[in-house]
Amino acid sequence: MTFMMGPALLFCPADRPERFTKAAERADAVILDLEDAVSADAKVAARGAVIESGLDPARTIVRINELGGEHEASDLSTVLQTDYRTIMVAKAESAKKIGRLDRRLRVIALCETARGVEAAGKIAALENVVALMWGAEDLVASLGGTSSRKKNGRYREVARYARSRVLVAAGACAKAAIDAVHLDIPDLGGLGREARDAAASGFAATACIHPSQVAAIRGAYRPDAKTVAWARAVLAAAEAERGVFAFDGRMVDEPVLRHARAVLSRA
Repeated sequence: MTFMMGPALLFCPADRPERFTKAAERADAVILDLEDAVSADAKVAARGAVIESGLDPARTIVRINELGGEHEASDLSTVLQTDYRTIMVAKAESAKKIGRLDRRLRVIALCETARGVEAAGKIAALENVVALMWGAEDLVASLGGTSSRKKNGRYREVARYARSRVLVAAGACAKAAIDAVHLDIPDLGGLGREARDAAASGFAATACIHPSQVAAIRGAYRPDAKTVAWARAVLAAAEAERGVFAFDGRMVDEPVLRHARAVLSRA
């Protein structure tokens, strides 16, 4: 079974089964969240809801609690009682622990602590890891900070560093990278700006926390008609050329052609 990555991945609390179908219908994939979105006293019921759900396994991720914690065994047992085989490991820090997981499971490692960001390269290199995601708020909390963003809504430098490091670590191992959620739900303009940057930088998807954010993400990842036309034209021109050539006054070499192919894949 091939997992469909994105571009819009919607978190849904696992203790709210009445929302599962709508979340799956509105987004490219749904993340059933057994971690932060579910209080300690509701985790048992949430696991039962995941087991009883019947979403498309190719478009469903289950976020489990951190490995080595009190919920690990129960969360993993829950997933293996379903047809879902893609899990997101919260607060991923240990390549050794992730590498020991059941080989039936594909792992999206959520690098959202200082240790997790530092270990991103080792984690991305694991055979059972299919993607990396980063998270801003837990990262800053792990550093003793109080906010991942400045007053103007832009990320602080430490968050930008973590974002870049996780993206490069994923790319170095030919794994997908997922951009962090935008917590200010009404700020669709800010979300669109960040998602456009994510798409241009090489992220495969952006996670979100509300259905209203899906359209902004999809629009940001979808190249406009002019860009698609350029990509098609430059690739067509390349078929008649050898090596480096000029197109519309711009030097074109293999990296530019790869950019064009990426545009068409997003289109």
